[in-house]
Amino acid sequence: MEKVLGIGGVFMRFSDRERTVAWYRDHLGLDVQQWLGAVFPLRSDRDKPSAHVVWGSFAADSPYFGRLSQQVMINFRVADLDAMLAQLRAAGCDVDERVERSDFGAFGWVTDPEGNRIELWEPPDVTPETGG
Repeated sequence: MEKVLGIGGVFMRFSDRERTVAWYRDHLGLDVQQWLGAVFPLRSDRDKPSAHVVWGSFAADSPYFGRLSQQVMINFRVADLDAMLAQLRAAGCDVDERVERSDFGAFGWVTDPEGNRIELWEPPDVTPETGG
């Protein structure tokens, strides 16, 4: 049987596409291309050994994404969560005060100009499920 190999991309709709894409570029450091998208190679000297992509499902009424009308949440890997959150706060972005730290890493959240909650993840050096 054929199976999915991983996340191929995340695609979002924006009512003000250019302004919101600029926010992702300016505040999250996405290398936005002319076609208003970005590509993330899974190989990088900055990636921790356990770098991977996760697909997850949540109940329709889960508050984890923020507003219930948001159907998708992106999780971006970051090298230093505390530094990223400080940078976002300094720029006046809507950053959740809560940070979760566990064996799976550190998690923080920011909301983009269109109200989409984004998860930021600093992976641990070794993850429980991969040992890697």
